[in-house]
Amino acid sequence: MTFSTGPLVPETGADLERHFGALGEALARNRAGAVRRIWAWGEQLADVYARNGRLFTCGNGGSAAEAQHLSAELTGRFRAERRPLAAIALHCDTSATTAIVNDYGIEEMFARQLRAHGRPGDALVVLSTSGASPNVVATAKTAQDMGITTWAMTGPPPNTLASVCDDAIAVDAESAATVQEMHLVLVHALCTALDAALEAL
Repeated sequence: MTFSTGPLVPETGADLERHFGALGEALARNRAGAVRRIWAWGEQLADVYARNGRLFTCGNGGSAAEAQHLSAELTGRFRAERRPLAAIALHCDTSATTAIVNDYGIEEMFARQLRAHGRPGDALVVLSTSGASPNVVATAKTAQDMGITTWAMTGPPPNTLASVCDDAIAVDAESAATVQEMHLVLVHALCTALDAALEAL
């Protein structure tokens, strides 16, 4: 089997230019507000960890991957060496997740796990490109009831998930793909802000 190394056909090249252009536009449009919020989240999350709290994350599909990416950066490391930080992606326990969905329905998928593991003073980051995923919204509401700080990364406002959380970054972008790419930028920005805040403690 051989693969072409020639130039892209014009249509494909134009599609890629539009894709990268959409991300650039989303970065420019959302940057100022996101920087302020992420810095505040990083400081608050450092305080959660200073009090031996934990971070929980969740999402569906690509958002689940972003949520798990965040928990991995915290339990491992982001840039510099530091102690491992307690961060749990609620979708990763497949046995618990499938049992809960089977017995209690999809809206309880993450919420029931949070009720089992979460404590007042913990934090939750929820991700949804639509901002309307019933299981993620239910988890945010559960966190609020438990005294857990809730932050959302969503798609364009207004949306239900943003409205039920303590704070939210609702990414203004035209496609779910661009929203997800922005969420990864925000995940890494949160790690940067958190590490800076931990060093300052």
